[in-house]
Amino acid sequence: MLLYIHVPFCRSRCRYCAFHSVALGKGVQAEHSAAVHSYCRTVLCEMQAWAAHWGKLEVESIFFGGGTPSLLPVQAIGRLVEEAHKLFAVRPEAEISMEANPESLTSKAQACACRAAGINRLSLGVQSMDDAFLRILGRAHRAQDVVQAVSYARQAGISNINLDLMWALPQQSVAHWLHTLRQVLCLQPEHISAYALTLEEGTALAQEVDTGQFTQPDEAAQSAMFLEGAALLAEAGFEHYEISNFARAGFACRHNQGYWQGQDYLGLGPAATSTMAGRRWTNPSNQASWEKAVQAHSLDAAPELLSPLNRVLEMIMLRLRTSRGLPLADYTALTGLDFMASHAKLVTALREHDLICLHKGHLCLTQQGMLLSNSIISSIFEITEQKLRAQGWEEAL
Repeated sequence: MLLYIHVPFCRSRCRYCAFHSVALGKGVQAEHSAAVHSYCRTVLCEMQAWAAHWGKLEVESIFFGGGTPSLLPVQAIGRLVEEAHKLFAVRPEAEISMEANPESLTSKAQACACRAAGINRLSLGVQSMDDAFLRILGRAHRAQDVVQAVSYARQAGISNINLDLMWALPQQSVAHWLHTLRQVLCLQPEHISAYALTLEEGTALAQEVDTGQFTQPDEAAQSAMFLEGAALLAEAGFEHYEISNFARAGFACRHNQGYWQGQDYLGLGPAATSTMAGRRWTNPSNQASWEKAVQAHSLDAAPELLSPLNRVLEMIMLRLRTSRGLPLADYTALTGLDFMASHAKLVTALREHDLICLHKGHLCLTQQGMLLSNSIISSIFEITEQKLRAQGWEEAL
C-alpha cells in the first residue's frame, strides 16, 4: 500500500493553481494557526481509524503532498511518520517524501529536523529559475532560495532530491527552457519532474492569457521544449521513465511508480483520494466537512466501485505513461484478448508514424508518442471498450 498525506496549507495561492489549498497568509505562523492544529489532530485520528479498519497493512512509501507540507511544524511531520510506523507495517527501506517550497525551507536546522523526523526524499517546487517567470506564476520564492534550500537539504544528509519544474510558461522560449534545465542540473538533483503548464479555468493566470496579457508558446515551440529538454536530460544521465519524470539510476520515485502500477493507496487529509480493494473515494475538500466525516467514520460511505472495464482502461492509461509501457501479457490476463490482434489497425498506424514501439512484451510510447499521449490513449480506450462490450462486459459495469 502507498500512504499519501495531503497537507492543504500554503503561505499564499499561486496564480496558476487549481488544487485544493488554504492560504495561511504571510504573517501567520503555522504553529499558531487553529486550523493547522485542528488538521494535525484530525489527520492522526483518520490514520488511526483506517488502521483499525484495514489492519496492519504493509506500506511501501509515504508521501506528504499539498499544499506546502513544509509549513507544518516539523514535530507534526515526525508525529505522523511515527504513528504510521506504529499503525502499519512500514517497510524499513520505505521512501518517505515531503513536498516543500524553497522559501519554506529556511535553515540547515530545519532541514536536519525534517531528516530526523524520517523524511528521506525532498521534492522542491522550483517551477522556474528565473525571477521574472516566478513573479508571473505568483510564486513566493526567488531563484536564490532554490539554491539555498538545496544546500540546506544536502547539509542535512538528504541524498534524494527532486526538483519540480514547469515548461510552456507564458512568454517562455525554447532557449530559455533549456537554460533553466542547465541551471537546475548544476544543483545536481537525483530527480527532475517537468510538467507543461496547464491553464486551469478560473485561475488568475488563465484569465490573463485569455485577455491577451500573456501568450503561451505555440505548439511547435512546446514540442521542441519537450523533445529537446528530454534529450538534454538524457545527456546528463537522467532516464526519462515517465512522461513528466526523469531520474538518475536508482532514484525513480517509488511512490508515483506505485500509482502507475495500480497499487492500492490510502489518502489522508482534505481532498485526498483513496483506492483500496477495488473501491475509490475522495475526502471532502472543505476542512470542517472533512473533520466531521472523520469523526463520523463516513469518509467511504459512498465509494466508487471500480468495474472490470474501468480497471482495464486505467491500466492502459497509467502504464502507457511510463517508458516501460503496457505489459501485453497483463492485458490478456485481464481481458482474455490479444491486444495486438484486437488493435491491429491502430497499432500499425501508430508504428508507421513512430509513435509507439514494442519492447520485451510491452507496448511503449516513443517520445514523439508521449507528446500525443492523450489522443493515442483515447483512441486505444475507444477500441478496447468496443471489444470488451461486444463480449458482454457492460454487464459488469
